Amino acid sequence: MKKEVKQYSSWNQLTKLICVLTFLFCHSYGVINVNATTKNLLGDTSYVYLDSIFVKSRLNQKNKLNLPYSLVQKNAASIKFGNYRTTPEALMGSSGVFVQKTNHGGGSAFIRGLTGNQTLLMLDGVRINNATFRYGPNQYLNNIDLYTISQIDVSKGTGSVEYGSDAIGGVIHLHSYMPMYNQQKTWSSSTTIKYLGQEMEKTARTVVQYAQKNFAIQSGITLRNFGDLVGGKNVGVQSPSGYGETGINTTAKIQLNKAGEITISSRFFIQKDVPIYHKVLLESFKINKIAKQERNIHSVQWEKNLQTKYLSKIKVIQSLQYSNEGRESNKLNNAIYKYERDQVNSNGTSIDLYSNPTKNWQINSGIDYNSDKIKSELIDKNLTTGLSVNKRGLYPNNSSYKSFSVFNLHKIDVQKWHFEAGVRWNKFGIQLIDTSIGQVNIYPSALVGNGGISYKLNTSNLVYASLSSGYRAPNIDDMGKLGIVDFRYELPTSNLAPEKSLHYELGYKLNTKLVQFDLSGFYLNLKDIITRQKVTGSIINGYQVYSKQNSDVSYIKGFETNIALQLNQQLRWSSNLTYTYGQNETKNEPMRRIPPLFGQQELALEKNKTQILVQHLFAGKQDRLAQGDKDDNRIGKNGTPIWNVFNISINQQFNNIFIQLGGINLLNEKYKTHGSGIYAMGRTYSLLVQFNL
Repeated sequence: MKKEVKQYSSWNQLTKLICVLTFLFCHSYGVINVNATTKNLLGDTSYVYLDSIFVKSRLNQKNKLNLPYSLVQKNAASIKFGNYRTTPEALMGSSGVFVQKTNHGGGSAFIRGLTGNQTLLMLDGVRINNATFRYGPNQYLNNIDLYTISQIDVSKGTGSVEYGSDAIGGVIHLHSYMPMYNQQKTWSSSTTIKYLGQEMEKTARTVVQYAQKNFAIQSGITLRNFGDLVGGKNVGVQSPSGYGETGINTTAKIQLNKAGEITISSRFFIQKDVPIYHKVLLESFKINKIAKQERNIHSVQWEKNLQTKYLSKIKVIQSLQYSNEGRESNKLNNAIYKYERDQVNSNGTSIDLYSNPTKNWQINSGIDYNSDKIKSELIDKNLTTGLSVNKRGLYPNNSSYKSFSVFNLHKIDVQKWHFEAGVRWNKFGIQLIDTSIGQVNIYPSALVGNGGISYKLNTSNLVYASLSSGYRAPNIDDMGKLGIVDFRYELPTSNLAPEKSLHYELGYKLNTKLVQFDLSGFYLNLKDIITRQKVTGSIINGYQVYSKQNSDVSYIKGFETNIALQLNQQLRWSSNLTYTYGQNETKNEPMRRIPPLFGQQELALEKNKTQILVQHLFAGKQDRLAQGDKDDNRIGKNGTPIWNVFNISINQQFNNIFIQLGGINLLNEKYKTHGSGIYAMGRTYSLLVQFNL
């Protein structure tokens, strides 16, 4: 399956050119200035200064520096100037967030050593996780178009009280670009074109916005084609790995004066023919791909500010979602071609009631309701005879999953002290029918709470401590899955209880105009973990058989540190380092897929309308492995070796035109992040041009 890679003689010249430009720039330039039109479409893109930043949370905006827990934030500028390809890749190099890629079209973020259905994805207050989110890495973060995202907040080790089930590792909250009102009737637009060397990416994005005093609307379309991924030194073209995708989004805001404000949002996203490369390479598949990955998200939000301290604001969000995942596979020398399809229809309602009993005390109480309905099918077609046979799909057809919860959150500031606390009660209803386990109706529940405190030693120094309990209710994927998953064959399970966690964190923060530094240590205790257990002596279609059980007790501990220095008005340096250690106490072995020591360094030079970013991403060797890691053909008994990657991005604003030239993996390092099924991109270049009108 490996193709020969053409050698581009121009690469040495390009590398030299980038180095020369960097050298000349260091003597001449400083802070970027984005024109007003770009700010109107893309939000605040100031990048270099170390100002306090605010987090969009369920308790309104909160100063990141006062939080009694760790949080990573990507703002519009760092997303835009970082030259990222997808939403998961935008988190690479972030403190405490490790990104694994099963395939070129995927990307799963590990937070505090956990991923998949043990971390929660949110978009503008709407829950993205549904009842088919699986244990371990998944591709669903890449179902959100990066070009629509203005800010990403990653809460680490907390979130179950604020948002509900699945937030054991933490929460990735994505915030979209929003249209902005204008006193005059105005139209604005932005068109972006991007090309990645060796035809690894062709992207076109257009956004149009209309605004007036009480109404604003923004619509955009993204068309993308990704060619086969070319790896680093001696890897070559990894074929098949390329795919295509389309994203369409519209958001409108209507100011109703005394009646409040309504925000209406619709987004349509589809990927087609995403190959599962390691299946083709290592497991004798002629074809193994996600033929269609579709996710549509629609929401209406009503928000109204009130005048009383006991009910200062009310916010209601109603959402409808549809996801459709179609998979196709055919093994070499096998006449059976498999067509699988899983559809999930979801609806959600959240009601938030805010009050401010005193100037320094904020309360948010409310309810959340979510419901999923699953349809699943499998068709085996005999390519020799042409006959098709309908079979039971990956999940029991017409399964349903419902969740209802009530919560109460508090934030209090008293002089140098900052307190946060909350509680949530959650009830679930899970129904499925399967021939092997019969009709299953279970109604688990969970009660969780959290508390955190921070104290300002002085205007620049702060210490904090927090304690958070978390949970993840069993879903349809846990209980009803039947078939081949990764390198295993999985059977349904009739009765499971919620996973539970208890997270402790201690930390220190320093913040001045020239220096930001933070250091945190954490300990995450996990029990009743839902894991796959081997069914001894049972083999189906050549795969070892497993089933799910609440079987394991584990812990994860580690530390994270970040530093950012404003060296002068033009030069900024930042670095972070994360260490994670996970142990399965039940099996007396390491936890699965624990990331190695990893981090990033970044140097930013800016002035006027020019900017250069130099990035160094790195990870240590990971050979502390669970038996499941050793059995995983993406990892193997030797684990994942150390790697270092250097990138550069040169950005220039010419009035209403923005140009970005990128150099990716300049040393052509051969590497893949731990647990990935495909090698990362080798040395190449990118060119992005954006026109703002």
